[in-house]
Amino acid sequence: MEERANLMNMMKLSIKILIQSALSLGRTLDSDFPPLQQFFVVLEHCLKHGLKVKKSFIGQNKSFFGPLELVEKLCPEASDIATSVKNLPELKTAVGRGRAWLYLALMQKKLADYLKVLLDHKHLLSEFYEPDALMMEEEGAVIVGLLVGLNVIDANLCLKGEDLDSQVGVIDFSLYLKETQDSDGKQDGGITAVLDQKHYVEELNRHLSCTVADLQNKIDCLEKTNSKLQEELAAATDRIGSLQEEQQQLKQQNELIRERSEKSVEVTKEDTKVELDTYKQSRQGLDEMYSDVWKQLKEEKKIRLELEKELELQIGMKTEMEIAMKLLEKDTHEKQDTLVALRQQLEEVKAINLQMFHKSQNAECSLQEKTEAISSFEGKTNEMMSSMKQMEKRLQQAEKARQAAEERCNKMKQELAGKLNSCRQQMAQLDSKCSTLEKELKSEKEQRQTLQKELHQEKDATTLLKTELQQMEGLKKELRKLQDEKEQLKKVREEQEQALQEMGLHLSQSKLKMEDIKEVNKALKGHTWLKDDEATHCKQCKKEFSISRRKHHCRNCGDIFCNTCSSNELALPSYPKPVRVCDNCHTLLLQQCSSNSS
Repeated sequence: MEERANLMNMMKLSIKILIQSALSLGRTLDSDFPPLQQFFVVLEHCLKHGLKVKKSFIGQNKSFFGPLELVEKLCPEASDIATSVKNLPELKTAVGRGRAWLYLALMQKKLADYLKVLLDHKHLLSEFYEPDALMMEEEGAVIVGLLVGLNVIDANLCLKGEDLDSQVGVIDFSLYLKETQDSDGKQDGGITAVLDQKHYVEELNRHLSCTVADLQNKIDCLEKTNSKLQEELAAATDRIGSLQEEQQQLKQQNELIRERSEKSVEVTKEDTKVELDTYKQSRQGLDEMYSDVWKQLKEEKKIRLELEKELELQIGMKTEMEIAMKLLEKDTHEKQDTLVALRQQLEEVKAINLQMFHKSQNAECSLQEKTEAISSFEGKTNEMMSSMKQMEKRLQQAEKARQAAEERCNKMKQELAGKLNSCRQQMAQLDSKCSTLEKELKSEKEQRQTLQKELHQEKDATTLLKTELQQMEGLKKELRKLQDEKEQLKKVREEQEQALQEMGLHLSQSKLKMEDIKEVNKALKGHTWLKDDEATHCKQCKKEFSISRRKHHCRNCGDIFCNTCSSNELALPSYPKPVRVCDNCHTLLLQQCSSNSS
């Protein structure tokens, strides 16, 4: 548990420092960039955490390239990365191939997307990781969310000429300590954080647009499959009608053949009677004629058996068509399940929109705090200006005092011009006083220069604050744009919800139509059709159904019987051809037919 937490904290630090250094440089990153190298080292440690050791003929193998190969199967877009990694001749170990795969995924700006696909299929990851591994726990999802921010960075990494197989991944903690100390000294850390949040919001919006597009594509595919299934249903119904027509034609042909055979038999009988009466002496000829007639009868019986076999084949075709209708009903149920899954995905999109709204509110609060800090800075600049004015007043007073002192000196020189010899000592004292006054003047001038420098510094600070204010206004505009885009996404989501509701209404209507058709069929038959799940024993012999003893419906009463109790077949008014009937219904129908004929 502690190891997972430490790895996750190191991952956060490495991603933060990599984004800050990349934004400060403002150019594409090379493979020699130290923060980028440390990021790959930390990511490699995270992927190796909790890996299962696989035994082979050579020895034990523990590599993180095995889970990364699954991305090619789960996401077809990653096939280019897998082929380019396999085509590199310099790579001889699985570790080197895994590092090359991570380099290429970062350059494509899809590293977070590919790892998210892996985390969505944890049942496949369980073959490579232990149950308490970092990739199997919630920390893996947090790391994937942090990796989304790396899509801001442009990287140009050259894989040729680098020895990825023999590199030793050691984490350099001094880089993060220096960076954290430097970042504490900078004043613009808050602005970079806001920019990072902005880029993160943009990436999330891009992901949301991708998911919405995927949902629309899925809906289009479902509509196309529905139309195809409807066309197949129409074709199947047409085929059933054509088969029924063909069956009726074959029945008519069979009846014609029977009539012809009966007529021919009657003719032959009459001929034989006439020949027996008239030609008793020629028995040999009559025997030959009788044998010929017998052969014709046998041939006609063979033809009749072949026709009955064709009828049985047609009955099998009809049963296959009924099975196809049941499969189509199962497909409709599966589509309903897919619609339910799409609704769940829409609810997840709603939750993500709510998170985006909360994050925008937090950004607005941080903007308000920045404006308050700027107002406080403006108050401090006003106080500094007032103090500068006071210092200028003091300088003016000092200059006036200096002028008065100079005037006094001149007067004393004029008055004591004649007394120079006697007052040399006093003059020396006055000179010393003048020197002290000059020193004071020099010190005041230096103070004035320092105050002017401070004024220039304050002016520079005010210009910087003004530029920050302009940037904050730009960020406000961008936030407004994001809010507008969010409203548009809400409108699109509402339209999609309406479309899904309409699809659900259409499906419910089609279900009601199917139920109405079934009820009409039941009303036509006059008996309730038992479901397969409702019957576990034969209704007549009370034997339990199994794999060898199959279930069969009686087409007259609708109950379920075994094969021995429902081996008879009769033509019913609702069915044009002979169908399966139970023994009780067979006896009843035969009695009805006999009573009707009598």
